[in-house]
Amino acid sequence: MDSTLKCTILLILLGLVVNAFSVTDYEHCENVVKKWATNSLKHESKEDKHALKDLLFFLHVPRTGGRTYFHCFLKKLYSSSLECPRSYDKLRFDPSKEKCRLLVTHDDYSISSKLPRGRTSVVTILRNPIDRVFSTYEFSVEVAARFLVHPNLTSATQMAGRLRSKNKGVSTLDIWPWKYLVPWMREDLFARRDARKTRGTSDFTSGDPYNMEDIVMPLLNYINNPIAHEIVHNGATFQIAGLTNNSYLPESHEVRHCVDKYNNLGDYVLQVAKKRLDNMLYVGLTEDHRESATMFANVVGQQVISQLVNSNAIGKGANVNNSEQGTSFSDSELDQNTNSDEKGNETTSSDDNEVNQDNMTVEKLMDTYEVCISGLRKTQTRRRIASLKRISPANFTKEARNRVPQMVLQRIQSLNKLDVELYEYAQGIFAKQHKQAAEKLFDAVKH
Repeated sequence: MDSTLKCTILLILLGLVVNAFSVTDYEHCENVVKKWATNSLKHESKEDKHALKDLLFFLHVPRTGGRTYFHCFLKKLYSSSLECPRSYDKLRFDPSKEKCRLLVTHDDYSISSKLPRGRTSVVTILRNPIDRVFSTYEFSVEVAARFLVHPNLTSATQMAGRLRSKNKGVSTLDIWPWKYLVPWMREDLFARRDARKTRGTSDFTSGDPYNMEDIVMPLLNYINNPIAHEIVHNGATFQIAGLTNNSYLPESHEVRHCVDKYNNLGDYVLQVAKKRLDNMLYVGLTEDHRESATMFANVVGQQVISQLVNSNAIGKGANVNNSEQGTSFSDSELDQNTNSDEKGNETTSSDDNEVNQDNMTVEKLMDTYEVCISGLRKTQTRRRIASLKRISPANFTKEARNRVPQMVLQRIQSLNKLDVELYEYAQGIFAKQHKQAAEKLFDAVKH
């Protein structure tokens, strides 16, 4: 047989084998994702989603401002004794603890498998995906920059380890996703600082903080990095679906791998996430801050007050004072509560000077919230300025963000298609919630 003909036949056969393998691999992935989606939807609760159940689970999507709700709303209602024993990284939830009423964590939805079925209400807040990616990048850099007080990376890492072993609070470096993102940025910042020292120059080729490669990883490099693909992009969708790399589901890694390999399979994940939003007691939006807070107080706060009054639990140790104004928060949405050592440590807020609030109302709750968040914002601003001074002249501002090239924004949007669609869906839910709350208020006034 002619050698050319032999080669042609071999190439055709090889192509058929490769194509057959690809089809088989796709079909396998499709079956894996569809099976997970079917099982997930099958376990969704059919009970009244509008009524607060025994346990309130706040699914905290990072960089959405959820920490303000925790400190300025929920800690004003629930005493420490009513919080479920937990940390943001490793849950120590004990379902046998009868008084456990509140769980706030970055854990994804898969943690619900450990919660009492049929007796748990879920709430969450979503944010514009592009803004959330910006905020995640900025916070990763901001926390990592605190370590630049040390002469080198080894010293910084060792000190962080010692502080974490001594501190009773929760370290940012223990919390998902920061336990991955902050060390990544910390190593990068030290490498760039060392390179500047080696060159012996302090001249910077760019005035754009999001593209100042002499000092910090450019935003475009950040969003294209495999770590960002694994943790940041479409993070809200995967968290609500229960498929983060911090998931309790054994099949989560394979499902994520298949969705990453065959993007169209992401539609199954999106449908599960949408259904879960439908079944939540409350869905807030970071961008509609004032309306979201007011709705939270009326939809969630009112029911919590009624529930705790009926069980004689409200006011017994609930922290309703204004002392938290002095607590150090370290991100633009007050997501992380950190102490003043600026070493990346996070501690829970103090419960000193606790007072009873036996006659808590929605109006009092909102007044307390306004005072609380005002103090937190001032503290956060001071802390952010102190952190960013360590990477001067890089300074993340709204003005600088508005100057980021359209190409970068489009890239972020293309990498977060699932989150973009989920956010639009959440906006619809929010609008319905707002209308229902307004109608309920009108009926109350009318009667």
